[in-house]
Amino acid sequence: MPALKPATRDQLMRVSTATLCTALYKRGLRNQFIQNVHPLNPARTTNMVGEAFTLRYIPAREDLNPITVFQDRAHPQRKAVEECPPGAVFVIDSRKDARAASAGSILVTRLMKRGVAGVVTDGGFRDSPEIALLDIPAYHQRPSAPTNLTLHQALDINVPIGCGDAPVWPGDVIVGDGEGVVVIPGAIADEIAAEATEMTAFEDFVTEKVREGQSILGLYPPTDEKNRDAFAAWRKAKGR
Repeated sequence: MPALKPATRDQLMRVSTATLCTALYKRGLRNQFIQNVHPLNPARTTNMVGEAFTLRYIPAREDLNPITVFQDRAHPQRKAVEECPPGAVFVIDSRKDARAASAGSILVTRLMKRGVAGVVTDGGFRDSPEIALLDIPAYHQRPSAPTNLTLHQALDINVPIGCGDAPVWPGDVIVGDGEGVVVIPGAIADEIAAEATEMTAFEDFVTEKVREGQSILGLYPPTDEKNRDAFAAWRKAKGR
């Protein structure tokens, strides 16, 4: 899979997950939005963008998951935190089970210091108030204080996973905003980013016209030629 291009990353920083979902839907992809994950800091104004690096949990088996497993430097959770590449998004399959934490503030801080672009779990984070203050986008289902060992056993690193019912393959492009997180297949990331950029320009034009009092009929979609002409003039004037 080719690396995420800087120009594509820049485009994806400027579009919404809603617009991306529509662009993906046009290609028959209906299940790319990660369900029931929320930003710990919804006040962030910049998107989370990066290629997926994954960790998979299975249900914990008590005889294999004592607290002493963390003494092993090759423990999959700890190893994944140290191997997630800078600029990637760390995506955790916690089986949508937030009864125990997927990680806590120390591990998320380590990811931040290593230059990771963000972290997503369909479970929960412990130390969530501290994580919300960190300079790294983080998404989870809800806060969860119990250690991951209580219910989760880390097993696989950088394999295909499911996260919030969405399929995530290593190298897929992950985009998060204040609404949630969407997964873009890596092979079409460039074209989705370009289309979403075009869609965003049109949506901004439509929003401006609706706020001026114009009807959406013939405007959204632009079935009236006068609205297509008005959009072309708007783009030229705005440099869009």
